[in-house]
Amino acid sequence: MPFGAELRPDGSTRFRLWAPDVEAVTLLLGQHGAPVPLAPLPLERLDDGWFGRTVAGVPAGTPYRYRLPDGAEVPDPASRAQQGGPFGPSLVCDPHAYDWQAQGWRGRPWHEAVIYELHCGAIGRPGGFAAVEQRLDHLAGLGVTAVELMPVADFAGSRGWGYDGVLPFAPASIYGTPDELKRLVDAAHRRGLMVFLDVVYNHFGPAGNFLPLYARSFFDPARPTPWGPAIDFRRPEVRAFFRHNALYWLEEFRFDGLRLDAVHAIADGSRPDILTEIAGAVHAAFPDRHIHLVLENDRNEARRLAGTPCASACYDAQWNDDLHHAAHAALTGEADGYYADYADAPVARLGRALAEGFAYQGDWSGRRRAPRGEPSAHLPPTAFVAFLQNHDQIGNRPLGDRLTTLAEPAAIEAMTAVLLLAPQIPLLFMGEEWGSHQPFPFFCDFEGELADAVRHGRREEFEQFAGFADAAETLPDALDPATFEAAVLQPEESDPLAARRLDLVRRLLDIRQRSVMPLLAARGIGPGIDRSRDRMLDVAWMLNSGGWLRIIAHLAPGKAPAWEAPSGEILFESAPGLAAALARGAEGWGVVVALEPAA
Repeated sequence: MPFGAELRPDGSTRFRLWAPDVEAVTLLLGQHGAPVPLAPLPLERLDDGWFGRTVAGVPAGTPYRYRLPDGAEVPDPASRAQQGGPFGPSLVCDPHAYDWQAQGWRGRPWHEAVIYELHCGAIGRPGGFAAVEQRLDHLAGLGVTAVELMPVADFAGSRGWGYDGVLPFAPASIYGTPDELKRLVDAAHRRGLMVFLDVVYNHFGPAGNFLPLYARSFFDPARPTPWGPAIDFRRPEVRAFFRHNALYWLEEFRFDGLRLDAVHAIADGSRPDILTEIAGAVHAAFPDRHIHLVLENDRNEARRLAGTPCASACYDAQWNDDLHHAAHAALTGEADGYYADYADAPVARLGRALAEGFAYQGDWSGRRRAPRGEPSAHLPPTAFVAFLQNHDQIGNRPLGDRLTTLAEPAAIEAMTAVLLLAPQIPLLFMGEEWGSHQPFPFFCDFEGELADAVRHGRREEFEQFAGFADAAETLPDALDPATFEAAVLQPEESDPLAARRLDLVRRLLDIRQRSVMPLLAARGIGPGIDRSRDRMLDVAWMLNSGGWLRIIAHLAPGKAPAWEAPSGEILFESAPGLAAALARGAEGWGVVVALEPAA
């Protein structure tokens, strides 16, 4: 890695910093456990804005900073660890010190993924990497196969979602040390669990980002974003910074994959662009491991996903917001904000998303007043990550309320069966498996004008939602520690509904493992055919081995219309005898999943 502090076998450490906007940089070294600085050492000026120096006798744990000509002292932007967050000193790390136990782990194929998204600080008290490790047995027993951590790159303050990270290589010190994060990954692998990491390559957070002081050309002032000037990916040094970041998490921490946040906010006209470059570099670097790359991309760019001719530069899947929005509108009847594009025919749009990937494949969006998306019906179902809840879809609501407070239990259970038995890759958000009622509101820890800007921005964001006027006075203050405390997950509720939901999720994931995953192997399921109408969902996917996987669901209360009953093997029915009752019209919310013969 060309950036940062590299501990060498002879006990020396090589320091390198890209600082094209300054004439000199001084390294401030401390002693292990002692405050910085101790010994100022000027770095050598190298070519193309680089500074560097190799210093003998610098052991792991040594704190250091860089001093700029104006006297400012800054952390290493490629710091592997921080002492007290981004305003403290960086620490020299030995990336080879951890003794890995799961040496034979090579990952799991993508079609086996059942993802569980969580926040390291809010997974329980006291939180952190150790708290996540304590949940692994529960998740493995549930049938989860992959844990996805919300971003852990170091950020300012004592709490936050992680999307305001400023030191992309340093695990947040509030969650634990780099070795404690490695121990979490290692413990997951010993249980057969993959671990994915959410990374943010579209912006830096507003507090603790010192790059503009010495590397203004890291950013492009001609392209403003909500977070400041856009990252300038035309610069080879900038491209290398993020390419190496992706490789770093996968190599040094042995993560099984990355989820790239909001890539639609990345502006890069290069050929290849940075997303293609990252995917190509990752796939080339780990030919003997199952490594998975996932996008969040509001543009619905099917051309980036596996199943298109993008060779080794494809992404395995994309988070499918279309599927979520349609399912949410069907469950709740909400029609404001971005749900406006789905509320006219939520079940029909859900059917299309299940059968073909995107609901918007170049179709006109009334809310956006523009076409959105690309054709996706040719893609395999596994090119899409499906969910009913995630950090965004809960936390970006004014009150951070979950589906359990918005829809009836029978409705949620029916949609959960669709989620977990459809051939898309399913994702659960922490606590969803037992129907937690706890909110997950947005929280952060800024001060002064920045804190006021967050409060103002939150209110402005929610004005588009019709119900916000009634909730404005009770909008949680994102800066209040109590807002974070409300989001910290409590142990499984002991009421019968929670136990019932947990049992349902466990049964559904057992069916998925036994009956659906084998069909997905080697792309054994093709795109689907959607015959949904009104409130009846009916989607079937052709099996390469012959026959169909079919899901039929009445997604409404009251009497269902008479419907063609499934033939063949019934994998799941939400009530005894429901499959047979479809022909005469079943009652209430219900789901049947079947394997039907080719005829």
